[in-house]
Amino acid sequence: METIDDKPEGESVETPIKPGTVRVILADSQAIYRVGIRKVFALEDDIRVVAQADSLENLRSAIERYPTDIVLLEGSMLVATANVIPELLRLAPNVKLIVQALAADENHTVELYRRGVRGIVSRSISPDLLVRCVRRIAAGETWIDNQSVNWVIEAYRAQAASLVSPRNQPRLSPKEMSIITCITQGKRNKEIAFQLGTTEQVIKNYLRKIYDKLGVSDRLELALYCLHNKIIQSELDEETVAQKVVTTT
Repeated sequence: METIDDKPEGESVETPIKPGTVRVILADSQAIYRVGIRKVFALEDDIRVVAQADSLENLRSAIERYPTDIVLLEGSMLVATANVIPELLRLAPNVKLIVQALAADENHTVELYRRGVRGIVSRSISPDLLVRCVRRIAAGETWIDNQSVNWVIEAYRAQAASLVSPRNQPRLSPKEMSIITCITQGKRNKEIAFQLGTTEQVIKNYLRKIYDKLGVSDRLELALYCLHNKIIQSELDEETVAQKVVTTT
């Protein structure tokens, strides 16, 4: 087992990291959690802790210094710092954030997902489930339970209903419409690329453009927005589509 010094700002491992390994930064104010989670990940061949941080300041430094895929972040570190998530994503656009929360809170949960968090887990999550969560999010999925899905859907409905007038519908190309339809069917980027005869990277590029056009931030919001505004037609209701999107993206 490889040991990483438990320094606040984190220490990178010296040995080369194998291609495909999920690189993780642990951001937690409590050393006991960092040590315990590090030991859990040390048992996995495809997950590597590359740095640790005990404060937001040290986390910013670690993200800038160490290339990483996942940041596992203590939820308490986000208290009274609403803008920290967009800030972290600006520093490292490809990093995926997982927040460890003490308890489920509807408003806080919805806000975290809206700001770009890819998963919310309990502080008491089992080691096996945490490992599975990290792998799935690293693969491009969103980790969200049924209750949180319903909270996000209801929040989106309330937001849409409060608008005095709908947003001007942007013009979408036939290929963009095809990609959106595939998203609502729960297809992965790889599957969409195969269906459209292109590459995953091209699909990712298209999705970024679609997000910008529609003013949404992720696949779930994209699907809900397009269903609500009747940009696409689906025989499935919003709850069913949301479940397909978050479990098979």
